[in-house]
Amino acid sequence: MAVGSVLMWLGLPVALIYLASRVADSPNPSMGPYLLIIVGLPVGMIAIGKALGAIDRYHGRITGLDDGKPMQAAWMRSMRGERERKRRRSVLDVVMIVSVGVALVLGAVWFFAFAGSSLPGA
Repeated sequence: MAVGSVLMWLGLPVALIYLASRVADSPNPSMGPYLLIIVGLPVGMIAIGKALGAIDRYHGRITGLDDGKPMQAAWMRSMRGERERKRRRSVLDVVMIVSVGVALVLGAVWFFAFAGSSLPGA
């Protein structure tokens, strides 16, 4: 799941940029390569996210963390009703939280330390 997360956050964008650079026939390309990235990025992330979700559900069934019952949304449950079990944090939850946190920290380090200023005369 960690490899899938890295693939989703880094591998897919880099692959799409590489593919768009191969599709472009000049230094000033038409809209095609841009559309490839704009459409390909969310579609690819949804596909990878669905695959990671399927792997997480499979992992939950194997380890016994998932009992197979569908989760009922909190807003659909009675407030007077008995308290039911809470959903355990899955491996995918932890992997995605850590990967997004690392991406935010690395993005901030790059922005503040290495990006330089885009202001004129700075």
